[in-house]
Amino acid sequence: MSGPFRRRARGALLAGLLLSACTVEKAPQTAATPEASFAPMKAPLGQVAGMRRLTEAQYRNSIADIFGPDIKVAGRFEPIVRPVHELIATGASASTISPAGLEQFDAMARNIAAQVFAEDRRSQFMPCTPRDAAAPDADCAARTLMPIGRYLFRRPMTQEEIGAFVMMAGKGAGDGQGFYDGMQLALAAMLVSPQFLYIIESAEPDPEAAGSLRLDNYARAARLSYLLWNTTPNEALLRAADEGRLTDPAQLAAIAQKMVRSPRLEDGVRAFFADMLLFEKFDEMAKDQIVYPRFNPDVASALSEQMLRMIVDQLVTRQGDYRELFTTRRTFINRALGPLYQAKVSSMQGWVPYEFGDGDDRAGLLGQAGFLALYSHSGRSSPTLRGRAIRELLLCQPVPNPPGNVNFTAVQDVGNKAMPTARIRLNAHNSDPVCAACHKITDPLGLPLERFDGIGAFRRTENDAPIDTAGVFEGTAFQGNVGLGQALAASKSTTECVAGRAFQYATGRMPEDEEATAMALEQGFAADGYRIQALFLRVATMADAYRVSTPPLPKPQVAMMTSPHIREGDRP
Repeated sequence: MSGPFRRRARGALLAGLLLSACTVEKAPQTAATPEASFAPMKAPLGQVAGMRRLTEAQYRNSIADIFGPDIKVAGRFEPIVRPVHELIATGASASTISPAGLEQFDAMARNIAAQVFAEDRRSQFMPCTPRDAAAPDADCAARTLMPIGRYLFRRPMTQEEIGAFVMMAGKGAGDGQGFYDGMQLALAAMLVSPQFLYIIESAEPDPEAAGSLRLDNYARAARLSYLLWNTTPNEALLRAADEGRLTDPAQLAAIAQKMVRSPRLEDGVRAFFADMLLFEKFDEMAKDQIVYPRFNPDVASALSEQMLRMIVDQLVTRQGDYRELFTTRRTFINRALGPLYQAKVSSMQGWVPYEFGDGDDRAGLLGQAGFLALYSHSGRSSPTLRGRAIRELLLCQPVPNPPGNVNFTAVQDVGNKAMPTARIRLNAHNSDPVCAACHKITDPLGLPLERFDGIGAFRRTENDAPIDTAGVFEGTAFQGNVGLGQALAASKSTTECVAGRAFQYATGRMPEDEEATAMALEQGFAADGYRIQALFLRVATMADAYRVSTPPLPKPQVAMMTSPHIREGDRP
């Protein structure tokens, strides 16, 4: 696709900086940079309806799009706590940052600011030269920080914000550090401010519902961009927000359609499924090296990438039916995965398409070694973990935790020749009615995957005993991975689950009218042939996604979070 929505924010920022001659008071009107582009926010900020912390990927993508991909983001990110049975996107709505986490963000911010204002790079981001590099220059500082702040905060800066950060730059320069050191100090403070670290959703009165609030144009721009592209709004989106076009349903739909057609939708789809399928578990996945000597971090990384490539190929590249994600024979492999799949891959080929044969009991998402390895123990497979993952992640059916006094001896005794297979061991374990209650929910979905070991490699036997892959789901009996995939593809629960997850991912909450919204989404999803682009488009344009149903939050202050390395007298 060509057009304004493919332009990266950095390109717009550079163009605006080169053409801008704005001061703190007013930006000039020119054809290239209309007054709305880099002028301070004219209207007061709306009421804060919600705050969602940027994920690590969103932070990295935003920095790359604003300052360029050559800016390195180095350091550890404090993880966002995932609520039980929910998305990280939901947890981000309630995520705070600990003092240790702020120290980590501060170190990253200072490093980024140093790179941006390095001598060989600063001219890309500065429309002016200070009168004296050894002294403060408020006008040049403002002209530089206003456009940067517009992209970092995803809206024009307020006059108060501009004054605060310009003052900080001036104090840094005035203390003998020089103009550019002062600019580094100000930019680092902007990067640890809540206006950047959180997607702050501001609301305004809804003209169509007296007494109600709706998200304003800038909140909608952020919502669209992070949902569809997993990054900060670009110039085209911010311009649409400046002009008030995102509260017009027809214009919102037209803009969202352009974004859905963009190649950058792949980034949004990857982020959504990585959240839905708990991909953060890959970072901590370890296997017993005695049992699985070939498993290593390179294999773990390749397994997660393989799953995402398969998902993107089926749902974005081919624009396929979501249900076929569970039945497709297509995937991708590289050299690291060749031995696991018993396939020959040259090291020079990188990632190559690969198709499982019709005779293989491997197909779809559940046949990917990544899913099978992720939901296994370190030294053995686990029908229960796999079945629970299918229930909770793909069907949105929470499974209760086992009681604390359960005896797992029978299940864990994999060397017992009298109980050579997992099915036999689980049958013995389930002789206890307390255990059977939960296992009857999970095991009929996990046992059909037992022809795959703890790292997802195919096997026909366990302890020399044949493996029974019979299963049952929603009253239908089937055999193996292929049969399980077909059963899930035929279930309405599967499509209802992903539709609801998409709404939660976009908004960080459940629908205001959960039943009505879920029904509307599912019906629309079905009418659109279960295409993921159409689902994202529906979520991005439905009115309920922009309604404010909770009491407004207090407005965040400029100094809510500032660098611990900024002296008290330098705080804005």
